[in-house]
Amino acid sequence: MITKKEYLTPREIVGALDKYIVGQQAAKRNVAIALRNRWRRMHVASNMQGDITPNNILMIGATGVGKTEIARRLVKLAGAPFVKVEASKFTEVGYVGRDVESMVRDLVEQAVNMVKAAKEEAVKEKAAQLVEDLILDALIPPVAQPDKTSRDITSMPAEQESSHLNQQTRERFRTKIRNGELDDRKIEVKVSKSGGNMGVGMIGGGMMDETSMINLQDMLNNMLPKKTRKKKLTIGEAKKLLLAEEAAKLIDMDVVKEEALDKARNTGIIFIDEIDKIAARTGQGGGPDVSREGVQRDLLPIVEGSAVNTKHGTVHTDHILFIAAGAFHVSKPSDLIPELQGRFPIRVKLDNLTQADFVSILQEPKNALTAQYEALFAAEEVEITFEDAAIEEIASIAYQINAEVENIGARRLHTVMSHLLNNFLFDVPDKIKPQEKIWITKDLVTTQLSNLAQSKDLSEYIL
Repeated sequence: MITKKEYLTPREIVGALDKYIVGQQAAKRNVAIALRNRWRRMHVASNMQGDITPNNILMIGATGVGKTEIARRLVKLAGAPFVKVEASKFTEVGYVGRDVESMVRDLVEQAVNMVKAAKEEAVKEKAAQLVEDLILDALIPPVAQPDKTSRDITSMPAEQESSHLNQQTRERFRTKIRNGELDDRKIEVKVSKSGGNMGVGMIGGGMMDETSMINLQDMLNNMLPKKTRKKKLTIGEAKKLLLAEEAAKLIDMDVVKEEALDKARNTGIIFIDEIDKIAARTGQGGGPDVSREGVQRDLLPIVEGSAVNTKHGTVHTDHILFIAAGAFHVSKPSDLIPELQGRFPIRVKLDNLTQADFVSILQEPKNALTAQYEALFAAEEVEITFEDAAIEEIASIAYQINAEVENIGARRLHTVMSHLLNNFLFDVPDKIKPQEKIWITKDLVTTQLSNLAQSKDLSEYIL
């Protein structure tokens, strides 16, 4: 069970998001509370745990205001299986496309990978020792122990001495292997050889669903004997390859699957982006919107809570946290079917970004665009410096273009920065040599971006 110290408090979650996302405090607070509630539920009286369901969140905001970025940062903060999907990729059952249950299967795969990685880390030391033994066997085959029943007793001391010397040699080489002194030396080792996936085909359009097909495929593959083959590798390569194999042998995959299923059920998070794309627009009946409502009705039981079969076992979705997001430029949240609206009780409106927000975005986050470009130029040993007035001018031009052409939020800054700096990036290191310095001034920004700012036909730059 996750302890209190291992789980971030709501204030800590908001603080971590503040490092990468400017503003949008309401969205950050609601997400932080939802994450902390996962831990709280696991620590209430057991007779109440089943009744406490997540308060799913619907984030509403224009493109580029931070909805997807919040989802990306949650992956690292949650410490839980997390899947981001786009609602527009799903289609109603009977149409061509992915079915909505695939998001739950993807979540379980994430959980299995997380638990497996943790288990492998726990047995890493023991697996490393087994790998050393295998490499030593290839370098210095162990001396066979004397057989007392078939050998003359007078020859035993000599054989024992030989075995002792062999062991001493092996230990000296073990130290060299650990220190990486022999990493370039080539040896021949046995590595696993997969029997190949046994293709399962169906003639005439069988009735088996995706999960049944996967389970049948796995069952047939597991029936095949595990094969090995000899391969010549450097000791450095062999250590990496054999470590993964030996760690896998030390892990009980049945235990991994059980823990992963529990993790997916109780702490899993699914982020559904572009949910507005499956909302039937008011006043438009029939046509493609028929399919959109069908996707909503297929999505509804998953969000409400239902049993989904996966190749690792059945997952009940009652306590999975769903966070949906959409721009809702054309449609409105009320255009979603009422039942689905009711499953997202927490609604958060994200603010449109101001020119001042653009200035902050360019400077404050840990992954700010200016910092990214500084790192790119530093790789060529060139120093680039942005003056404050230049940053304000970049923000002003990006904001102006959004207002006049199409508002794509902070993504417009990528367009503007690329247009501003591409010539410099092209000239490094041929014309602009290492150790040189580049100063980005307001005048330079105005000159470089004048055509971009004045042009009304910016389709080339619209993402």
